[in-house]
Formats: sequence, C-alpha cells, structure tokens
Amino acid sequence: MSNTVLTFTDRGIYCPAGDFFIDPWRPVDRALITHGHADHARPGHRRYLCTDACAPVMIHRLGSISVETVKFGEVRKIGDALVSFHPAGHLPGSAQIRVEVAGEVWVASGDYKVVPDGISEPFEPVKCHSFITECTFGLPVFKWDDQNDVAKDLNAWWAKNTADGKASILGAYSLGKAQRLLAMVDPAIGSILTHGAVENTNQVLRNQGYRLPDTIHVTPDLNVKNHSGALVIAPPSALGSQWARRFGPSSTAFASGWMRLRGVRRRRAADRGFVISDHADWDGLMSAIQETGAENIFATHGYTDIFARWLNTQGYNAQVLKTEFGTDEDDTAPTGEAA
Repeated sequence: MSNTVLTFTDRGIYCPAGDFFIDPWRPVDRALITHGHADHARPGHRRYLCTDACAPVMIHRLGSISVETVKFGEVRKIGDALVSFHPAGHLPGSAQIRVEVAGEVWVASGDYKVVPDGISEPFEPVKCHSFITECTFGLPVFKWDDQNDVAKDLNAWWAKNTADGKASILGAYSLGKAQRLLAMVDPAIGSILTHGAVENTNQVLRNQGYRLPDTIHVTPDLNVKNHSGALVIAPPSALGSQWARRFGPSSTAFASGWMRLRGVRRRRAADRGFVISDHADWDGLMSAIQETGAENIFATHGYTDIFARWLNTQGYNAQVLKTEFGTDEDDTAPTGEAA
C-alpha cells in the first residue's frame, strides 16, 4: 500500500487527494475535526468539517468559525477522496475519520474508547488498510474496571460524605468526562452542583438532546449552605482552590485513567481516585486494532514507542507518528508521568 492517502506534515495529517487536514495543529485552509477537545479542535482554520453532533460544542469553544457538518456514516466526496465519520465513543459527537482514495482506505481514530458509556455514540470498528491510532494508555497495566462497579464506588463515596456532613468535590474535565460522571451518579443522594465551565458545556449538550440529570450552576450568589452534602463537579484546576473552599468541610476526588498508577492521586492532592477514562485501555486498543483488519498501524500520542514495538512483534507493520495531540484536555498525563 502507498503512503499517498494520508501524509504526515508539520501542520498535521494531510490528504493530498482531497487537499484537507485531519485535526491539524497549525492553521490550514480545510480542517476535518474528530472531536471538540482543544488539542484536536484548534482555532485559526479557514473551514471546518465535523459531525453534526460535534459542531455545537466546537462552536461554543472556538466562537465564530466556518463549520460544515455531516452525519455519522454519511459519505462526502472531497476532491478525489471519499470521506466519512464514524463513532469513536470518546465523548458525545466524537468520530473516527475514514478516508478512501482509489480503493485504499485509511482511518484516523482521533481519541476513542470501545466500551459504551451511556452518553457517547458507541465506538464503531471501521475496516481499513492503515489505521492511525492513539495510545494514551498503551501499556498492559492500564485495564479499566466495569463502569457499573465504578459508579457504585462513586455513589458510595458521595453518600458517606453526605452522611458525614461533607461536600464531595469531584475533579473532571468539562467536556466528556464531567457529563459521563453525571450519567453515572445517583441524583437521589443530594444536590449536584457544577462549576461554570462544566455547566456551560452541559447546556450545549442538553440543547442537542443528550440526557443529563439536573444540576445547579455555582454562581457567586449561590448559598451553598442550602446544599449540604452536595456533589460538586469542577475542572481539576479548581481542586484545592479558593473557589472550592467555599463549600466548607469536603472530600475531594479525581476521575482519570491515570489513577491506575500508584502515587498519582497523592500528587493530585485528592482524597480519592476513581479509575475511569474516556480513552481505550490496553485491551480496548488491541481489540480496536484487530477489528480494523489493518496491516499498517501508526501510533500517536501516548506510549507510542513501546506500543509500536509490541505491535511489530504481533505481525503488524507499526510505526510511531509524531503529533501535537495530547497536550490539552481529557486524561492528559499528570505531572511526572509520561504521556
């Protein structure tokens, strides 16, 4: 197979046949975007193309942009390339991008997870000859627990804090992780309060029809004493801040795949760590790659060198692709950890 379907440039992943880029990290004329996280959907491009489910949050984050949308599975001819977007399961609206030129098929995964989370469109394997895959958690040590078990632990933590007269402050990224956690918690335990960054994203997704429990936006005039024992969902940067101290006695937690590693919770200054990620674990990465049927694998952002070496021992033609992904948003490595 040739390397002409997608090529790799200093601006991003480029398709010569269609004259477009996928998730470029420098300004380009036409950008196809997998999802709305800031390391994949960047400002400055002249034209954007994404799924109709991704567009609202991207516009919310980037402001006035020229964006065109497609539905999942819809085939669009761009130049001499046939392009379609397929669910990645990473967060609502996230997609893998399939590109076909003269019968040769490549897929750029963006970020993905293969286990349904109850809110995102479930991951859909896409057959291809070459697969560009993330490997944020590309080590065997990363294996996720069943989401229902994590939900039980999360709700038990919140309920105990409520019984002890404490608030429960949960650090989670404002797009994707926060909404997934909201879908997991039991609103019967108490009030659910949200930081403005989380609530603004909640509203964008609610307006699209995604179902989330009722939440209360924490504004300066909110009397938190009326919400004793509440669950507070906020960006990780808010943990330990003056904003968080207004809730009085509290227990703090952080939700991330990095909680699988010893010592990370301590460095996050959290009382609890919940192991939950919007990226595939080791088994998920392996199953996704196998289901594509691809012979050529390009590993991006994560444990790329180790991951590619392992794939080569398994009979794949694997190599590392240097990108600028993984520098923002969901499950970026905590201080002191390799991405």
